[in-house]
Amino acid sequence: MKELSKDSIIRQPIDEDSVGQRIDNYLMRMLKGVPKSHIYRILRSGEVRVNSGRIGPDYRLQLGDLVRIPPVRTAQKPATPGAAGAAFKPDILFEDEALLVINKPAGLAVHGGSGISFGVIEALRHSRPEGRFLELVHRLDRETSGVLMLAKKRSALVELHRQLQAGETEKRYHALVQGKWMERKRIADFPLVKYVLASGERRVSVGPTGDTALTIFRLERRVGPYSLLDAELKTGRTHQIRVHLAHLGYPILGDDKYGDFALNKTLAKQGLKRMYLHAWRAVITHPLSKQRVTLEAPLAAELQTFSETAAKSKKHVPSV
Repeated sequence: MKELSKDSIIRQPIDEDSVGQRIDNYLMRMLKGVPKSHIYRILRSGEVRVNSGRIGPDYRLQLGDLVRIPPVRTAQKPATPGAAGAAFKPDILFEDEALLVINKPAGLAVHGGSGISFGVIEALRHSRPEGRFLELVHRLDRETSGVLMLAKKRSALVELHRQLQAGETEKRYHALVQGKWMERKRIADFPLVKYVLASGERRVSVGPTGDTALTIFRLERRVGPYSLLDAELKTGRTHQIRVHLAHLGYPILGDDKYGDFALNKTLAKQGLKRMYLHAWRAVITHPLSKQRVTLEAPLAAELQTFSETAAKSKKHVPSV
């Protein structure tokens, strides 16, 4: 969908990519840089109309609707990517008319916010101005690498969200943890509670009043004094794998929120300067073809190099 001019009245027909979307969310997507307060004002005043009639902010768009959008002014210029965002060249694992799947690098947020002006989604939209629709299907932590799915059609986004909520997808991660994991398989079923530090940073902990969280851990192999685990997510809570492993006494190497901070400093000197968590596999039902699709991302070079070095070490590395 082409970017709309904000200097004249626009009459925009609704196609299948926007069917079912709330009019307020549609306007926020179409009028980037316009404050939410202004969007709700022009909705309340009746300046936005659908099929010549007034509508509320919760109206859901239908195929063929004609939306009238009045002239607006942005409060500020939309953000543009910095050097890092502009230089981002996605490692594309899969792409067709409905999906874009990339191997996200560590250190790059999936979206802007909390002091980050640009993330993966903003960089991709900037590099693909002709794209009519592009939205994140799910999220990965900033320091987590691997399979990241984006939808190029609203219908695909809705269907994949349904699959995720219904537990019809498979999401697997590789995590290198401190210590010797003793079980071939362990089901971690610990509820998770969100809280905020005095600094404003969010954290998660295990607590009886938290949301249900289920992870299945399998031992892949020993890597020197560490253990490589396969983590299968059955729910998608914030920091779920990281908190479950820390709670069990096997923090992820390089985890700067829930890990062994003193050990992390030693690991950084040995070449591991990031968290060892990688989303290596996702299995979905394609929203258009209805065929099962397996998406896999190769391990990042820095993690592979560290694994090879650590595997040669016979020395136990205790918590420092």
